[in-house]
Amino acid sequence: MRVHHLNCASHCATGRLLDGPSLFYPPPRRVCHCLLVEGPNALVLVDTGFGRADHLRSGNRATPKAAADHSPRGEAQTAVRQVEALGYDARDVRHIVLTHLDFDHAGGLDDFPSAAVHLLDAEEKAATRRQTMLDRIRYRPEQWESRPRWVTYPWSEGEPWFGFECVRRLAGVPPGILLVPLPGHTVGHAGVAVEADGGWLLHAGDAYFHHDEIRPHRPHGTTGLRALERVMEKSRPALLHTQARLRDLMRDHSDEVAVFCSHDPRAFEELSGRPVDALAESHPEVERAS
Repeated sequence: MRVHHLNCASHCATGRLLDGPSLFYPPPRRVCHCLLVEGPNALVLVDTGFGRADHLRSGNRATPKAAADHSPRGEAQTAVRQVEALGYDARDVRHIVLTHLDFDHAGGLDDFPSAAVHLLDAEEKAATRRQTMLDRIRYRPEQWESRPRWVTYPWSEGEPWFGFECVRRLAGVPPGILLVPLPGHTVGHAGVAVEADGGWLLHAGDAYFHHDEIRPHRPHGTTGLRALERVMEKSRPALLHTQARLRDLMRDHSDEVAVFCSHDPRAFEELSGRPVDALAESHPEVERAS
């Protein structure tokens, strides 16, 4: 399957405390790393970033400071506009697989009216109940006109995959796309594994924020990102366990699986082969999914 890497903007700024020490504060390199997968019969999107309505500030979506304040390319950086720039139509996206329902990962759901939305049932329950102040900040029901099309899966069922248990195939989705439970950041947080040319990609969502956090030896993160991680996590023990499992994966299977997270600019640039502010665009060799 062919995979396109999309940067669909982020509210998470960068700087010396977040990216690491430097003589000068670097310019913002915000990224919300999403994937567009060309399946045999349809397109599959992994996470959405912010949506068009977030940029237009329509309705009562109440995104903090508004996505338009944080996206250097504006509406053109939404997933739907980049899908169109690649030569497709929004209705060609038949499936969206979510790592979690935070507003900066699920804001574009309503831009894809033909897509079934796949996620763990624990995430759906936590998001719809919104029992804590943190839940009410991160989960925005105004972004969920797609809710009748949600397909949920128990986190305790599935098959082994590179040392992870309960990894799920998804209804109607090509078999090379799997949902991998990675709890901690949210109750029902998951990774999404995609079998592509040259091996597997594991989109780890917000299971970590900096590439050095999952180094097999002497892992560490930056001061700012560690603080942000603590603020946003739902379960510290679960998150630490998830990160330990990801380090095991990197140690034992790095030649078979490329692991990356949502908000790491370096990983996006390495995998996409372009700067974080460069949008996806069509090339002559791109073929439409039927």
